[in-house]
Amino acid sequence: MSDLELEVKQLIIEVLELEDITPEDIKSDGMLFGEDLGLDSIDALELGLSIHKKYNVKLDAKSEQTRHHFQSVANLVALIESSQEGA
Repeated sequence: MSDLELEVKQLIIEVLELEDITPEDIKSDGMLFGEDLGLDSIDALELGLSIHKKYNVKLDAKSEQTRHHFQSVANLVALIESSQEGA
C-alpha cells in the first residue's frame, strides 16, 4: 500500500467517523458505495469536501468522471496523483 493510499484510507475513516474500521479493512479496489464499504451520497459530499481541502482537487458533483473517481480508493488516489502532477 502506497503512502497516499494509506493517507486516503485514513482520511475516509476520520472524515466519516467509521468506527472499528482500519485502513487495512478498506480494499483499494473495493467499491466505496454499495456492497464493500457502503457509503452514501452524504458521505460522498463530506469526503469530496475533505479531498478538496487537503489536496486542492476540484470536483464537480454532477460529472460522470467524479462518479468514476469515487468508485474506489484506487481511483481517488489516481485522481489526486494526476492533480498533483498537473500543479
